[in-house]
Amino acid sequence: MLRHLLGRNGQTDLPLLPSVPEGMRIYAVGDIHGRVDLLERQWQLIEADFSGDHSLVAHVIYLGDYIDRGPDSARVLENLSIGHSDLVNVTFLLGNHEEMLFRFLKDPSIGPAWSRLGGVETLRSYGIDIGEVMKEGGYPALSRRLQEVLPPHHLAFIENLKPCSVVGDYFFCHAGVRPGVPLEQQQTKDLVWIRAPFLEATQDFGKIVVHGHTPTEQPDFRHNRINIDTRAYATGHLTCLVLEGTTRRVLST
Repeated sequence: MLRHLLGRNGQTDLPLLPSVPEGMRIYAVGDIHGRVDLLERQWQLIEADFSGDHSLVAHVIYLGDYIDRGPDSARVLENLSIGHSDLVNVTFLLGNHEEMLFRFLKDPSIGPAWSRLGGVETLRSYGIDIGEVMKEGGYPALSRRLQEVLPPHHLAFIENLKPCSVVGDYFFCHAGVRPGVPLEQQQTKDLVWIRAPFLEATQDFGKIVVHGHTPTEQPDFRHNRINIDTRAYATGHLTCLVLEGTTRRVLST
């Protein structure tokens, strides 16, 4: 037993804990889903948490699903697209709900599917009278109407969302990764949509995957992944994972 614990120089040979680069604090924010009130509250928590730590660099990573289900998707995109002046390093990741909105602008046939997933709430947040527009010309007319009212900077924000991000020993994405596929070869479709194959996997992915997409009552810490989607639109609990060095903690609205 002792031989397994001691290295050649007599030092303990224990596995290293996952970490982020020295001098950096990561704030990873889970699925917002149209709750601008929770987003603004989370900003206050992050600002209070980071205040006074001038020796650190703050990096905020949003895991996607900014829209749908909740009542204020348009305001969420407005706030995020304008940016947060006090936090220099910000990364916005693509969620499956943003992917569906973007597809709907080009392919109205996905309108029914998007509507069932909360697209109706997003359309209403832009002041669209869905019933009237549908009478005029169905989903094609609804798609054209959204193109008309969607501010250019909101569209640019969605177009520029990233599928994933890597910081230190952590891999950030919206939904998860395909087991058996190297992280650098992951497909965007899996990164924003996958569920069961990823959630059921027990193997080491090479980095700790931080994700949302699949709601859970509490942040779910596993040896290979961390899920921070706490169904904010319904529970009022928007979760932010804080990573610094080898430490992990949570800020929750």
